[in-house]
Amino acid sequence: MDLRALPPDVLIVLLAAAALLALVQTARIAWRGFWRRRTITIRRERGAAGELRAEGLLRDLGYTILGRQVAVSYGVHVDGEPVAIDLRADYLVGWGDKRFVAEVKTGRAAPRIDTPGTRRQLLEYRIAFDVDGVLLVDAEAERVHAVEFPLGASESPRPSRLAWLLAGAAIGAVAAAAARFSF
Repeated sequence: MDLRALPPDVLIVLLAAAALLALVQTARIAWRGFWRRRTITIRRERGAAGELRAEGLLRDLGYTILGRQVAVSYGVHVDGEPVAIDLRADYLVGWGDKRFVAEVKTGRAAPRIDTPGTRRQLLEYRIAFDVDGVLLVDAEAERVHAVEFPLGASESPRPSRLAWLLAGAAIGAVAAAAARFSF
């Protein structure tokens, strides 16, 4: 199609429509970027305010604040190769002679243990930090939940085969000695 064959007023309308479409698209992209940055800022401010409320709540409940934004590094092996994992928890707190990692959450979903990300984070904290447990702090509801995971080390250990073998050998030795002296 030859654009020179179009009447000038139609060409002006097409160019104006294209310019308007470009302007609307540019505004939409700019608005989306602004809104994303604004949402991140609001979440960050909400989280910071939640952490301040949580610290007071933990103190009111009798916990001692041992550290804020406590960092730890632990190692895992992937295909036999060591990989260092760095973590940062909101609080390390004490209660008597016990220590806990306290993770502060705000919003609707994050403070719930059935939220997969929260649950996995707390489980990782429980494993990575040398603590007696983890606390999930719902800053907005002002509630602290003690979360317990069924870890293998905390369950009562089952006797190993070697322990059964040694117990059997000891019983056998006692029985043999008793039989030898009874005749």
